[in-house]
Amino acid sequence: MESPIENSSLILSIFVTAGIGDAADSNVVSVTATVLSKNQCRFNSNTAALNFANLDPANPVDRTVNTSITFRCGGSAPNATFSVTDDDALYEVGSGRNRMRHTTTFTEYLPYSLTLSPTSGTIPKNTDQTVAVTGTVRGVDYQDATMGNYSDTVVVSIEP
Repeated sequence: MESPIENSSLILSIFVTAGIGDAADSNVVSVTATVLSKNQCRFNSNTAALNFANLDPANPVDRTVNTSITFRCGGSAPNATFSVTDDDALYEVGSGRNRMRHTTTFTEYLPYSLTLSPTSGTIPKNTDQTVAVTGTVRGVDYQDATMGNYSDTVVVSIEP
């Protein structure tokens, strides 16, 4: 019969031998997750138009036009909190200083203002909501403008 000391030595010898005889290796496991918003808001259409139509420099009055963008929010929450922003358009020259560019004379611009309302809020999910888009061209800004067509593109985004 073996003594308890010899038996313990044998166990220890097997452990040490296994550690020396085998090569160690490792692997990296990347762990990621994405937590979805409880709200998911989407525009019902991808386009809208704000058309100032014909502006007469002989009668330079301020022209204000409106359009609207409809959206709907879904998700697991009973109400959705949203935020609407715009990218300040292609030819902006400072915060809130939008302008359209002449379509053939690329050095000519026509200033305009643009507002969105509302820009944020909390609404019931699965209900159509509307953002009003209002634009204004001041008469003083087009009374000496180069004749022709002007245009700009504004990207409006909604989160979440």
